[in-house]
Amino acid sequence: MKKQLGNISLACVVALALSTPLSAQEVKELHIMNSGGEYGDALDKCVNGPLLKSDSIKVITETPGGYAKMAAQAKSGVITNTVTDAPTGDMYRQVAEGLTEPIDWARLNPEPMFDEAKNPNGFGASYYSTIMAWRADAKAPANFAEFFDTEKFPGKRALPDYPEFVLPFAAMGGGMSVEDAAKGVDLDLAFKTLEKIKKDTIWWQSGAQPAQLLKDNEVQYAIAWSGRVLGQEGVSATYDQGMLDISWWVVAKGISDDQRDMLYKWLKVQTNAEAQKCLLDFLPYPGPSPELEKLVTPEVLKTFPTSAENKKVQWLMNGQWWYDNAKEVEKRWNEFKLLQ
Repeated sequence: MKKQLGNISLACVVALALSTPLSAQEVKELHIMNSGGEYGDALDKCVNGPLLKSDSIKVITETPGGYAKMAAQAKSGVITNTVTDAPTGDMYRQVAEGLTEPIDWARLNPEPMFDEAKNPNGFGASYYSTIMAWRADAKAPANFAEFFDTEKFPGKRALPDYPEFVLPFAAMGGGMSVEDAAKGVDLDLAFKTLEKIKKDTIWWQSGAQPAQLLKDNEVQYAIAWSGRVLGQEGVSATYDQGMLDISWWVVAKGISDDQRDMLYKWLKVQTNAEAQKCLLDFLPYPGPSPELEKLVTPEVLKTFPTSAENKKVQWLMNGQWWYDNAKEVEKRWNEFKLLQ
């Protein structure tokens, strides 16, 4: 006679265990922060969903994330979320203020990634560029010296209302070389250039604005984020002299070993080229896998800031310079904007 457990035999219990999905108690929760919106939707579809199926890790997301919430966690001593997305400048700031822990890349053991995406303090999640664009019926500038020359290239400019995305180009417009701009910005030169064209400038704060302003013929030239202007009807653009940048994941200092284990599994999914291709269905910004280009058409690859052809004509944003000079930049930027 079989040993009984109540009215159910031991054999039945084993069979039931083998055929029953993981219970709620066996699913672990990983807590993260991100900016939400389409990005959050993309992560749910391409990363979080597959991770739940493969590793029984349910990702709980708080939006938006960012520097302020990471700082609040550190101040309270209660680490609610393991990670947040961050632009380059914020990553350097958080590292300097001791809000993050370094990434153990050997432990994470990623699939192939571009070297610059494997920062000691950040996981490079996606690439984007800040580039020049113009109406297809306008005279095409060959460089930023011509872009800022309103006499030879008449028309209005749409410029980012963010110093890190406009000052390097303004300095180049004043004669600074691309190589020097990549090291740091000559602020005197940059603001002198902006002063010359301030009457011909419309400042934008939303990434969708430059393309629309160009299409509506409210401006003839723009500095814009690559994913917002490339492929837009009636708009031309180039990666030449563009600033290549990366959106990062930074890990909160003080997370538990259990959360870290789950976080590294979550990050590793994002190094997979197929997962990055899935993300492209939502957002036009490629991930850090060099294998991704094999999964897209040549036409799509031409739009990537990470393609070999586009990468070689750009320069990488110098996050350390922006952190080191943040106070001076903010002071001079506020003074400049106050007089507009």
